Amino acid sequence: MNVFGKIYTLTSFGESHGAAIGGVIDGCPAGIPVDMEFIQHELDRRKPGQSKITTPRTEADKVELLSGVFKGFTTGTPIGFMVRNADAHSNDYDLIKDTYRPSHADFTYDAKYGFRDYRGGGRSSARETIARVVAGAFAKLALRTKNIEIQAYTSKILDLETDDDYSKYTLSEAENNAIRCPDPMLAEKMIALVEAAKHAGDSLGGTITCVIKGTEPGLGEPVFGKLHAKLGEAMLGINAVKGFDYGSGFDSGNFYGSAHNDLFDTENGAIVSKTNRSGGIQGGISNGADIYFRVAFKPTATVLKPQETVTQTGEKTILEPKGRHDPCVLPRAVPIVEAMAAMVVLDALLLHIARKSF
Repeated sequence: MNVFGKIYTLTSFGESHGAAIGGVIDGCPAGIPVDMEFIQHELDRRKPGQSKITTPRTEADKVELLSGVFKGFTTGTPIGFMVRNADAHSNDYDLIKDTYRPSHADFTYDAKYGFRDYRGGGRSSARETIARVVAGAFAKLALRTKNIEIQAYTSKILDLETDDDYSKYTLSEAENNAIRCPDPMLAEKMIALVEAAKHAGDSLGGTITCVIKGTEPGLGEPVFGKLHAKLGEAMLGINAVKGFDYGSGFDSGNFYGSAHNDLFDTENGAIVSKTNRSGGIQGGISNGADIYFRVAFKPTATVLKPQETVTQTGEKTILEPKGRHDPCVLPRAVPIVEAMAAMVVLDALLLHIARKSF
């Protein structure tokens, strides 16, 4: 299952310590202006070594387009691309070739395939998300022509949390600090927490919030293709994600129905709702309001502390990990969340357009 999407699709390939990560995008509409600086900027937001609270692995992550673009525009044919790996320290992983790291995919990959690439986790490495970010960047460029914008940000680490009302923030401010939080003062405290965890050889998780603005009513399918279900599938397929909710989410159980309902009204001749606890989606279909959701990430599984584990033969041992790892995945996961959201929305939009034009 290396293909994502129905109409707008991504087929990804590559491993963390292989020659390259890449993919093939299919279903991208023709005639979309291709802004290579923007695509590279999206990759730069994801790449390692961008701050003192990310892994020090040094990768330029320069994307090479192989097909599907001519004279600065998409041609409607498959877009092939590749990002070469340059700074892989494979010897760092010789230690764990016969040992299962706690909370990693080592054991489950062995159980499934009977063989695994242990260098940096192979295919299970978050480095695979390079392909998603490139495909998401192309999707964003297509959505830009429809005035649809997507912005994600770090909203919680431990007990440090932004206000639930994202409209109180200028969300683009998240790009002005290393943790990608739109509240500058809160960002400083979050960064200090991550630095402390890093110095202790430990790690932290947290929550990313994403807001999608500009979608028209009608995106999504009523039964098995619900828009929120597609978003949930996309987010839960990201490395280290443990939870997803949208709108009022898990807080919905704190309301009576009469208080939770989004009451309809009219504004400038358009039907709108006075509140948006539905998160912009009702019955699995967008209603035109902002779509917003939260994604929970676990702490990075690799910690630089001795931990009990077993070998492939079941022998007990103590694992003392080496290598370069993020003490918190949130800053680099923000563009990945946006990329996956962009692919889902574009896919739903293309299906909606197809239905309307029949």
